[in-house]
Amino acid sequence: MARISGVDLPRNKRVEIGLTYVYGIGLKTSSDILLKLGINSDTRVKDLSEDEIVRLRSALSDYAIEGDLRRQVSQNIRRLTDIGCYRGIRHRRKLPVRGQRTHTNARTKKGKRVAIAGKKKVTK
Repeated sequence: MARISGVDLPRNKRVEIGLTYVYGIGLKTSSDILLKLGINSDTRVKDLSEDEIVRLRSALSDYAIEGDLRRQVSQNIRRLTDIGCYRGIRHRRKLPVRGQRTHTNARTKKGKRVAIAGKKKVTK
């Protein structure tokens, strides 16, 4: 089983797809790394030799991935909220940051709908 930077790559998938399970590695970066290392992208993860796994680990050390990248992203968001810029305020209020409408959509960001009870009539 290939374990790269704390992530177990799925054994039966192609290496090109398996590398995308690492946070911060997409399909383009994955194919670029394999091209640079000379590893065939069609080989399965279970068919990788120990030497190829070691070369993959060393090649991935050049990228910010997994914990480092998550920490970097959270620090960027924290910085925006601390300086109180527009994007930081949107993050703080848990609203969409990049200009999307919120009148009808943005359910994934805002969460489930909350019903607001109507005003009750006073009876004499």
